[in-house]
Amino acid sequence: MGKNNSVTRRIQPILWISTLYFAMGVPFVTINAVSGIMYKDMGVSDSQITFWTALILFSWTLKPLWSPFLEIYKTKKFFVISTQFAIGILFALVALSLPMHDFFKYSIALFAVIAFCGATHDVVADGTYIGFLTNKEQAKYIGWQGAFYNLAKIISSGALVYFAGVLEKTKGVTHAWMIIMVIYALLFLGLAVYHYFILPKENKEEQKDEKTAGNVRQELLEVITSFFTKKKILWCILFIILYRFAEGFAIKIAPLFFKAPRTSGGLGLSTSDIGLIYGTYGSAAFILGSVLAGYFISARGLKRSLIWLCCAFNIPFVVYALLAHYQPADLLPVGVAVVVEYFGYGFGFVGLMLYMMQQIAPGKHKTAHYAFATGIMNLGVMIPGMISGTISDWIGYKMFFIWVLIATIPAFLATLFVPFPYPENQKEQ
Repeated sequence: MGKNNSVTRRIQPILWISTLYFAMGVPFVTINAVSGIMYKDMGVSDSQITFWTALILFSWTLKPLWSPFLEIYKTKKFFVISTQFAIGILFALVALSLPMHDFFKYSIALFAVIAFCGATHDVVADGTYIGFLTNKEQAKYIGWQGAFYNLAKIISSGALVYFAGVLEKTKGVTHAWMIIMVIYALLFLGLAVYHYFILPKENKEEQKDEKTAGNVRQELLEVITSFFTKKKILWCILFIILYRFAEGFAIKIAPLFFKAPRTSGGLGLSTSDIGLIYGTYGSAAFILGSVLAGYFISARGLKRSLIWLCCAFNIPFVVYALLAHYQPADLLPVGVAVVVEYFGYGFGFVGLMLYMMQQIAPGKHKTAHYAFATGIMNLGVMIPGMISGTISDWIGYKMFFIWVLIATIPAFLATLFVPFPYPENQKEQ
């Protein structure tokens, strides 16, 4: 690692790590959260929004299947720039599709292509980080990596959603969101140009073993086989899917519930209010929870901490049930509820990520197996997210969030009986 050409090493890594991981976060946050608010503004039903915006996240689950083939052609820098440029063009096309009569059909198809490009971008961005930094540098910049990924959440679901709400008052809903999509487009085109000049590039001629498609297929088959033959892997997979099961329901409906009129059981918040709550207070609470969880786990160990992390992750969903029951007119209790839920989310999510690193990934293909684990983990959010809108339309927001609390039970059971195939004090070569 970190043995690529010395000319590229003169560039300070923070200059490209910051923008690379910011660019990684934006497509996922936009499709998973921002697009739902946009479609709600434009009159699309909750069931359609949740089903399709969850389904197209499947690219992030499948990305390990095509990631090895990216090593054969061109360079990681080529794919980073290409995917960013493509995402920029696609966001511009989304903007053009919004005034059309069948805007939902065309825009969701474009978002699906953005998801594929975003998932591909994740693979080559992580590959760049691993390939051009020494182990010491990877540890040094890991905090910055996470900070700029979360900055994407603050900018996308916070500032830009807030700006969309401001524009709606003067430009109308459709034109407001067209402007937001154009901003996304210009952002990614700018990032592509910036990374053309700043991103390090590996020297293909220095690679000793030239990979072919046949070699990669054989290697991929070995990676998949070795993953599914790991010790107690089925129980591990069940755990990482069920841990986020309730979240898959709640995360899709919560912003739609905030936006829905009070006569329909919602809170009737404006788009600007939602952007302010989620993008500032919510994101700050998430980061604080994540940092504190690291110290909590380091003091107690993951095995002793995991049930408490599961409680922190799942119990705060009760705030949405309380909001649906009381329907407060004041913004303060809504903001407090989101802070509580996002703090717990950040605190509990760290446990799941560490479990995948320490109990599923170890072995010969550690990086690839970690990618497989994160892909499978996304199924635990995607599948309930796809049906969340239908359930919400059927039973209403008040009963839906009661259902979310019931859906946390499998997570607690899975956590209580989760296996630990590897000792926590194990040190790998």
